[in-house]
Amino acid sequence: MELNTKKKLHALSLAEKIQVLELLDESKMSQSEVARRFQVSQPQISRICKNKEKLLADWCSGTANHERKRKRESKYSGIDEALLCWYHIARAKAWDVTGPMLLHKAKELADIMGQDFVPSIGWLVRWKRRNNVGFGARQVLVPLFPPEPPPPGLLSQVQPPLSLKDFSPEDVFGCAEVPLLYRAVPGRVLACDRLQVLLCANSRGTEKRRVFVGGLQAAPRCFFGVNSEALPASYHPDLAIPWSEWLAQFDQDMGQQGRQVALLLAAGVAEEWASLPGLHHVRLLPLSASSTTPSLPGSVVLAFKAHYRHRLLSKLAAMQRGRKGTSLADARANITVLDALHMVAAAWAKVSPQLILSSFIHEGLAPGKTAPSLNKDTEMSPVPSGLSQEEFSHFVDLEDEDPGPRVCKEETGTEDIGREEDGFESLPTKADALRALCTLRRWLECNSTSPEPFEKFYDCEVEVEQLCCL
Repeated sequence: MELNTKKKLHALSLAEKIQVLELLDESKMSQSEVARRFQVSQPQISRICKNKEKLLADWCSGTANHERKRKRESKYSGIDEALLCWYHIARAKAWDVTGPMLLHKAKELADIMGQDFVPSIGWLVRWKRRNNVGFGARQVLVPLFPPEPPPPGLLSQVQPPLSLKDFSPEDVFGCAEVPLLYRAVPGRVLACDRLQVLLCANSRGTEKRRVFVGGLQAAPRCFFGVNSEALPASYHPDLAIPWSEWLAQFDQDMGQQGRQVALLLAAGVAEEWASLPGLHHVRLLPLSASSTTPSLPGSVVLAFKAHYRHRLLSKLAAMQRGRKGTSLADARANITVLDALHMVAAAWAKVSPQLILSSFIHEGLAPGKTAPSLNKDTEMSPVPSGLSQEEFSHFVDLEDEDPGPRVCKEETGTEDIGREEDGFESLPTKADALRALCTLRRWLECNSTSPEPFEKFYDCEVEVEQLCCL
């Protein structure tokens, strides 16, 4: 004889509770008979009858999970309801709603409500189960009273194409391909020195995309031992920018942030890539058909090139002073593609948000009646010593010149005879890095005229020491 005679609790799902109500309404069965049929207690049937209106409302809402047995209230019910409301609005607008987008919106709603809440994947799974939410085929909610069809002449106006007004300024991006002779000096321009740089930023200047660089070399020797994730810019072994790859990564990044953004492109380019599959978060907006300029204002591109040229000349001058007898030609020959990636990233970082914002407004690519006033002397790179303003301006636009006909070793895959005669350089060890820190600090102690450089040095010192401890 079994000692444990306790009955196992049997909870009914929402669908089964509706069946109970139907049986009680349509037949003459008593609550006890219905309880025996569903193998539950009579008091449970009684509670179902008391909650009849609420159960029917949940059943008819279309959002309740019909297989759910218990309706436990969430600790953050306000966020639950607000997110569900936003979800229905998004689906009604035919947006592609993803999990990361819901997590981002839930956190945003929690901040608005002043609640200390960080949504997790587990919370999202339970939220979807509670509200019968799935990410299957897109379902557009149909209104109870659909509007009357418009006259035939107005059909073209019913769904106008997206425009700048449909996006906030922070979500409007412009981009430009910039040819760059990465180690050119005045009077010496070679075709093999060419890189193709892709710059992209939003119209507020508050967000700059990682620089994308295309080059002639498939595997530059200077990349030996370098962690590609640590490179300051993305490198592609071809001067032709792989737009499909770049756009796919851009779309993926925006999807992870739960954003819908616009990318301004020349009319021809936008039309060419409009049919690219898989773009759910980046909308391509064409500029006017008469526009021949890139969507990133020319003044922004010019500022980037000026900062790069200034940094290049400073680096060449330092190399000449650091090693006596080094000519300008020898110094430029020691500039590698890896050096160029670092200088490109540094030059792009130097372009100020104020200049980008002012340039977008001036070009009519961002809302704003008047562009903010700027001090050109502070926004543009200063003219290096030894060059006049006119000479430096000409130097910045060297790409417009016809490069010399000389055959370059770079084009054959070799690089910098002076650096590579002995093969690949050995990789620095942790001990080398720590010794280099001591040498740099000692040099600053003997040559710096103020304590300011040490503030930047200390940050670098901490980063290097932490990496050495890994």
